[in-house]
Amino acid sequence: MSDLRASRAAAERGARLTREDALALYEDNDLLALAAWARAAKERASGKNVYYTVNRHINLTNICSANCPLCAFQVEQGDARGYIMETDDVARVLELAKKTPHLTEIHIVSALHPDRPFSYYEGVVQQVRAALPRADIKAFTPVEVVNFAKTEGTSVRDILRTLQAAGLSSLPGGGAEILADRVRAIICPKKATAAQWIETMKAAHSLGIRTNATMLYGHVETIEERLQHLVTLRDIQDETGGFQAFVSFPFHPANTQLAKDYALERVGSWEDMKMMALSRLILDNIRHIKAFWIMLTMPVAQLALGFGADDLDGTIGEEKIIHAAGAKTGTGITRERLCRIIREAGYEPVERDTFYHALASTEEEA
Repeated sequence: MSDLRASRAAAERGARLTREDALALYEDNDLLALAAWARAAKERASGKNVYYTVNRHINLTNICSANCPLCAFQVEQGDARGYIMETDDVARVLELAKKTPHLTEIHIVSALHPDRPFSYYEGVVQQVRAALPRADIKAFTPVEVVNFAKTEGTSVRDILRTLQAAGLSSLPGGGAEILADRVRAIICPKKATAAQWIETMKAAHSLGIRTNATMLYGHVETIEERLQHLVTLRDIQDETGGFQAFVSFPFHPANTQLAKDYALERVGSWEDMKMMALSRLILDNIRHIKAFWIMLTMPVAQLALGFGADDLDGTIGEEKIIHAAGAKTGTGITRERLCRIIREAGYEPVERDTFYHALASTEEEA
């Protein structure tokens, strides 16, 4: 058992927290103290800067073989709601992207389509690279990469090398959910295991591919499993240094089988802020903590800037996966509004690329 006074003192001075420290702070429930410590940690890492990017999401298909109970986006093959983007569909999105001032990133994630070969996904990366040669391509979660390797009968490492050659810049961090096999057996039993997610990230980092890391909380996990997830990510970062940002996602229960089976409701903003602060305090070696406004809503994401977050993600353009689970946020936002929101919180907006390089901005003050 951790001594609460010692745990609070460690958090206040910025010392590395154990899982027991984090549990003591979680149970203490002193949200304002957590905010103060997390804000100090954020400002040690990135000063008064809060980052954003001009990006565009592409969700290639919702037809999925995994049928995860946690997901409201996926449908089975043959369902009338199913879709898959063909070359012409992708081209139309890219034409819109070309007309977006300051766009620096295309973010691609989708479902595990039962029939489409890996060459389809490789081709999409090549298509994006040809259309937008200067944009960063952040594409395919470790879950998708593991599935590509399985369907192609090859290694994860070979898949990653092929995607790199096609033009891939980095990987998103999705599919981590909670890195505990007990939890994954309930929420996503047919997709990549915790070990496979971890090994895919380590392989990517070894190839020089930077990635994000994520957590999905507020479903069937225990608090101990949630905090161990964060410690596991910290251990990976100690080993590889390849994570550039962490994103925590509250589970959106609407339209999911998991919510029906376990009578789940969306956690409240108190829990969101507590986890934002604890993420910043535990993940002392991951510089950037993202408040993903699509998941949190913009008012809560703005509040998160006072709880350790230093990134609001980006303009998005269009997003389908989270909205299928009942998110009420818009599917896009302007640079000007992002900047206003950041300044209202007392921070300085910094437009960035995928790798957190600050970009010269011609933004007019809004």
